[in-house]
Parts: sequence; C-alpha cells; structure tokens
Amino acid sequence: MFIPLLSRVKPDRSKGGKGGRPPYPNLLMFKVLILQMLYNLSDEQMEFQINDRLSWKRFLGMTLSDKAPDATSIWLFREMLTNSGRYDAIFTLFTETMEHLGVITHKGTIVDASFVDAPRQRNTREENKVIKEHGMPESWDLPENAPMLAQKDMEAEWAKKNHELHFGYKDHVSVDADSKMIIDWRVTGASVHDSQIWKCFISSNVRAFWADSAYRSAEAMEWFSKHYPDIELHINEKGYKNHPLTDDQKAGNRENSRVRARIEHVFGHMTNTMGGMTIRCIGIVRAECVIVMRNLAYNLSRYATLRRCGRAPKMV
Repeated sequence: MFIPLLSRVKPDRSKGGKGGRPPYPNLLMFKVLILQMLYNLSDEQMEFQINDRLSWKRFLGMTLSDKAPDATSIWLFREMLTNSGRYDAIFTLFTETMEHLGVITHKGTIVDASFVDAPRQRNTREENKVIKEHGMPESWDLPENAPMLAQKDMEAEWAKKNHELHFGYKDHVSVDADSKMIIDWRVTGASVHDSQIWKCFISSNVRAFWADSAYRSAEAMEWFSKHYPDIELHINEKGYKNHPLTDDQKAGNRENSRVRARIEHVFGHMTNTMGGMTIRCIGIVRAECVIVMRNLAYNLSRYATLRRCGRAPKMV
C-alpha cells in the first residue's frame, strides 16, 4: 500500500553524476526504518542486527546471503524521505486505511504531548543566549568550526517539568479513544506548551474530546462553545491558589481520566517497548520525520495487537 508514495522518494540528482551502485528498493528501506523505529536503534546497530537476525532478513525479504544495507545507506534513505516530505502522506494513508476498516471510529479524541529528547548541547551561557534570540554565535561560523557546527542543534529547546530537564522536541498527538491509535500529530520545540497546539486536532468529525488540566482555560471553553458547541468535552479541571478542587471536581477528573489515561498507554508503549522517546538527529525537520515515522511504527504495532485480539479486520 505504501509503494506508490515511496516511489516518489528519490535522490537529488541536481548536482549531476549518477555514479555509485544501484540503490536498495525503497520498500525494503522503508521496512528498515520501521524496524529502526520499533527498537530505537542507531544506523550502525541496524546494519549489525539485520546481518545477525534471520527474522529481520525474512521480514525485509532478503535471503541468507544478502548483505544488509550499511549505516550510510540507511541514513541517506531517511534523508531522502525527510527532504521529500512524504512521511506525512504515508502516515495519513495508514490512518485513512484504519478508518476505512472501522478500527479508528472517531467516537472520542484524546490529546496530549510528550517530550522527545535530543542529544544535549554543551554550550556556554553566552552561546545559549544568542541561540535563544535565533542567532548564531560568531565563533561557530568560522570555516575551521564547520564540523562542530554540523553537530549543533539550534532548533531544539530546553524545558522543565516536575523538576526534570528536557532538551529536544515535543510530540503532540491526538489519539482515537477506541483503538488507541494516533490519528494526527504536530512536532514543536520542547518549550512549546501543550495548550498552544490542541486547536489543530479539532474538526467536525470529533464527537467527544478528552484532555488533562493543562488544556483547560476560559479561552478554550469559550472557543469550543463558539466553534464546536456539539463536542462533548471531558477536560480535567485544575485548582488554583486559595481555590482548591472540590470533591465533586476531583470525582469528575477521576471519571475523565478513565478514558484520558489511554493516551498515556501510547507514550508508555513508546518509552518501555520501543526503546524510549529519544532521537539522534539534528534539526526540527529531521526530528519531525523521525517522530512521525515512530508514530506510524506505533500504529502498525497497535494494529498487530488488535488483530491478535480479534478486534481488527485483516487488510486485503
């Protein structure tokens, strides 16, 4: 089902020269990326594991004597996919297929976000101040510092939550309440608050909306009543200084959390089963591709689980 979209992922030949060996089939490389996202492995580890594991070679359609794509080939295909922008269309295609099969029902939508940590930068305070103002430290622009600059992520951001520091990005997602599948996504810097993105996930096919207290505000409630008055809202309430939650509000939050907690299962699966919410790339464009591919890998894994439980039909 992905082959027509993958056929548009091609190398940039604008610089001339066709040289080099024939590329691996795009479908094979796409499967390599899915495996990489399911286990959160580096490119070098992927090359080793494909050569080592017969089950992986079988999944990739390779014979015992076939040599695995090397780390550079894996990196280049991911770059091609990033530059083509087709990762969004691939994710959307699978989501629409799940809707057609009735796996994604849209009876309820849950929204939340999670940090995706990137390699931390060891910059001076002065350098961080310049970066925060969307500039570049003068010393980084010198020719002799070009290798260092290639490893500097000036788009990742710092954020602090529950006394924990995070450096990187945020994966904002909306999840189908019935199937626990991700149906939409946005990627931002880590410092962007959850409440700034949720409007992107609201449409006319949303029947009920669940979110934690970070999404609740007078402005949000007014926006819903004005634009989508028919949506059934289940947004947790929050207490304020000298105005703690009442017993009824606490009970209401517990009832909302029975459904809202299902989105925590999504992030929990990514953290505990898929190797953690971390990335190894530089820049928000590459980070977006990797995060979306990880969201797709989760959906594929979730579909396999629903198939085993008899809760999802087989794709023809």
